[in-house]
Amino acid sequence: MLRDRAAAGADDPVKIVIADDEPLARERLRTLLADEPGVEVVAEVGDGHEALHACAAHDPELVLLDIAMPGIDGLEVARHLRAFEPRPVVVFCTAYDAHALSAFDAEAVDYLVKPVRPERLASALQRARALAAARQSDAAGETGGKRRTHLCARLRGSLRLIPVDDVRYLQAEEKYVVVHHARGEDLIEESLKSLEDEFGDRFVRIHRNCLVARHELVELKRGLDGHVHAILRHGDRPLEVSRRCVSQLRETVRQL
Repeated sequence: MLRDRAAAGADDPVKIVIADDEPLARERLRTLLADEPGVEVVAEVGDGHEALHACAAHDPELVLLDIAMPGIDGLEVARHLRAFEPRPVVVFCTAYDAHALSAFDAEAVDYLVKPVRPERLASALQRARALAAARQSDAAGETGGKRRTHLCARLRGSLRLIPVDDVRYLQAEEKYVVVHHARGEDLIEESLKSLEDEFGDRFVRIHRNCLVARHELVELKRGLDGHVHAILRHGDRPLEVSRRCVSQLRETVRQL
């Protein structure tokens, strides 16, 4: 944590990732940070995908994050970063102050309006150091604002972003969830319950360990053994439906 580093007087600088699609904005932040002691810019990136890859590769303590970026915007990046361990502190840097409430819903510790002033950046760094240790890394909270459009799978120091639209079904296995999607399978470190809470209008529960994308459901079939199975549009095998889910699932299929 940033405060731990400061209190211990560690020699290692605080690692920072700058994420902004405007080169001049990145240059200004880099120049301002050059005057701050005990910090190191480990990556500069121009969009949300690159920001997540940089955080997976460098494990920064702090991310200076633009909001309005192409593809995955800064608010969604911040929500993905909640699942990172260690979890970086986020400070938003943006040309617009209209996103302030959404930024703090995303648990940013500060919000800087461009052009960033040196004294405000210095204050944000102090705030990040002071608050990082107190913030619980596993705080659930509400996602707020715009929902995620991608799920994030960590892969040996890298990551894969999976469009939610491409997900066919989600299956819990021990402490992981297996994401079955259009290009294969990936593991994510999220609970099936949290995914159901966030994407309940997209996925329907068919079993205590399985959520299926509504657009993938074709029909329900009862086998010779009496068990009901869900037939998926792109599934390579039927999926078992628990008895407690059958009635609600039949109604769901009728409405599709």
